[in-house]
Amino acid sequence: MTADVVRDKARDPELPGRLLITERDALIPLLRSRPDADFTLPTAGCPAWNVREVLAHCSSALIRVVERRFEPGVFSPEANDRDIAERADWSHQRVVDELERGMTEAGAALAKTRGKLDAVALGEWVHAGDVREALGEPGAYAGPGLPAALDLLAWLTRVQGHVALRADLDDVDEPLLLGAVPQDGPPARYIGDAPTLVRLYAGRPLAGADYELAGAAEAELNLFG
Repeated sequence: MTADVVRDKARDPELPGRLLITERDALIPLLRSRPDADFTLPTAGCPAWNVREVLAHCSSALIRVVERRFEPGVFSPEANDRDIAERADWSHQRVVDELERGMTEAGAALAKTRGKLDAVALGEWVHAGDVREALGEPGAYAGPGLPAALDLLAWLTRVQGHVALRADLDDVDEPLLLGAVPQDGPPARYIGDAPTLVRLYAGRPLAGADYELAGAAEAELNLFG
């Protein structure tokens, strides 16, 4: 798929659900195989939360989507903290059970939102990377969900009018064009691997990453603020 095709194609309403199902099949067996102590490990992607708290945030957000519970401020930091606190006395495996249900059922609900909540699926995939990294798993922000995650990232940055950027990826055959259609001059340029590109857009730590970025600052790429 060429960069121009990525830019011009219409939203695929099934894409968020496919990403969640793919990640479910990779992440849930991993979580069920880990000892309880691993759920208390800190996460670099979300320094205020440990593995269990990241998973509780993810599962509660997805169940809200499934059950269409969208009260004001539903995804605010305060609401996230309340959702995590409500699960404080749950077993780790109960949290994983809820996460599995959410990843299985949320795609159908997201498909009906006309793109308004597509970022939830990408955020869940990024959080799965946070967890994998905390657990010492290789390829934290890669794996079988990466192609769908890149397609969703391209779509979200375009519709949200982010800075135009051409990504020449070491591990993807075709360049990826992200962000708004450039009006004056060429887009910004990224050269490096796809997981590092994800880290840039997700605001995750970049220590030791080997990449080139020209025409834009790292902070301009942060999709989640």
